[in-house]
Amino acid sequence: MTRKIPSTGEDIAAVGLGTWQVFDAGNNAAARAPLRQVIAEFAKAGGRMIDSSPMYGSAESVAGDLVAELGLREKLFIATKVWTRGREEGIAEMERSFKWLRVTTMDLMQIHNLLDIDVHTKTIKDMKAKGRIRYTGITHYTSAAHLEVERRLEREKYDFLQINYSLAERDAEKRLLPYCRQNGIAVIANRPFTEGELFGRVRGKPLPPWAAEIGVASWAQYFLKWIVGHPAVTCVIPGTGKPEHVADNVAAGFGVLPDEKTRKRMAAYFDAI
Repeated sequence: MTRKIPSTGEDIAAVGLGTWQVFDAGNNAAARAPLRQVIAEFAKAGGRMIDSSPMYGSAESVAGDLVAELGLREKLFIATKVWTRGREEGIAEMERSFKWLRVTTMDLMQIHNLLDIDVHTKTIKDMKAKGRIRYTGITHYTSAAHLEVERRLEREKYDFLQINYSLAERDAEKRLLPYCRQNGIAVIANRPFTEGELFGRVRGKPLPPWAAEIGVASWAQYFLKWIVGHPAVTCVIPGTGKPEHVADNVAAGFGVLPDEKTRKRMAAYFDAI
């Protein structure tokens, strides 16, 4: 299941991979081993986007090393962020990200949580013009910031918006998702499991009997398929450090895409639990 990036028409797999917390493994070989398998399984199943950030500890360097070891750079779409204040500080941080992620061209550079957005917007647009990055974006992870996010999208043109969206956090569908769809902005959905809250809610509960009709075999697939079923969502980025979980997550990108009627049915079933 792929979606097109609106600004270029490039295809990208609808289920990506987040690195927050789980990829902060440092130089610990034992901790890195399952992460290497996660990336290998992810790419084998057709996954493309790996999203990271300088604020995720050692995640950038760990992901960069493992992707290089596996020889997968050309198959993947590498995304990261700038998260600091000041022009020179931002440039220095981004240069470190290029080094740690082992890329000469970054697929996507995002301004993390809108921090010093006016300054960094000028920098990333200049870098894009020079061919150092392919796409620009902004991010946030709380619904309280959505109004400011919308204001920023109205002021500047970005290729991507990364925002929180899940069955437990649906505020983005009120204004942001329709806005992005109407204005040709790709959407990355973060916090798809609401930091595990969704699994706690459905623990011990059965999937609906009709879940198999849309190719859903687990609650993770249920949550992810509901997200990518929204026509404005380009990619969802669940994070995991377990190979068995990445295979389950990526499986949500295959089979039937739930239409709006089915998505409403999925939401109603979840709400009733």
